[in-house]
Amino acid sequence: MHTDNHQLQPNATPGQNIWRDWKGFIVFIFIMVMFRSAVADWNQVPSGSMLPSILIGDRVIVDKLAYDLRVPLTLTRIAQWDNPKRSDIVTFESPKDGLLLIKRVIGIPGDIVSLKDNRLSINGVTGQYEKLPRQSMHADLQIPFSHTEVFLEKLLGQERQIMLFRNPSKSTNSSFQSITVPQGYYLMLGDNRDNSGDYRAIGLVARSAITGRAETVAFSLNYDDNYLPRGDRFLADLK
Repeated sequence: MHTDNHQLQPNATPGQNIWRDWKGFIVFIFIMVMFRSAVADWNQVPSGSMLPSILIGDRVIVDKLAYDLRVPLTLTRIAQWDNPKRSDIVTFESPKDGLLLIKRVIGIPGDIVSLKDNRLSINGVTGQYEKLPRQSMHADLQIPFSHTEVFLEKLLGQERQIMLFRNPSKSTNSSFQSITVPQGYYLMLGDNRDNSGDYRAIGLVARSAITGRAETVAFSLNYDDNYLPRGDRFLADLK
């Protein structure tokens, strides 16, 4: 008599069925979360605090390995090989409320920084300011031009475009007293100087709170034009 040695397997549990059907997707999501947390990510920019450098609707690529390696989903540093430089655009957790912000590094440890009537001074050197013509700006920057001007700020061998209120009397953040940036901290400002929740609102940012460096615009959506993509912003370098 023939004997069948095949044994029937007990019915799989619901959990086993879910894992069998979805394990590929679950592993993919896990890898993506780890990658975006520790290696690279893109962040939506919903506000105008970094105008004119970053437009509202830009999705910015952030290099999470620019300065160090961290345990995914934490601020715990495993290894460090660099520190932020002046004029780097970085992401960090706000010391005020923990929200993720993107600003420009203005003062590094040891720098003496002050702002008087929107003129920035670092280590005794005051920036030079050149007003830029509207025609040289991105078309989507025409809207705030009714009350702002764009300048090229030159300081310590670096250049960057900043936005200022046309009427200085409307600014309440155009000055702050001289401060020496302590070790382990950085002073951040937005390029939209009169409309940015930066050092003047949140204070200095600890080195440990800085999560990466923003270098490129992945893509950009125009919120005022039915969320259509801005073709000229695709993979645009940030300066």
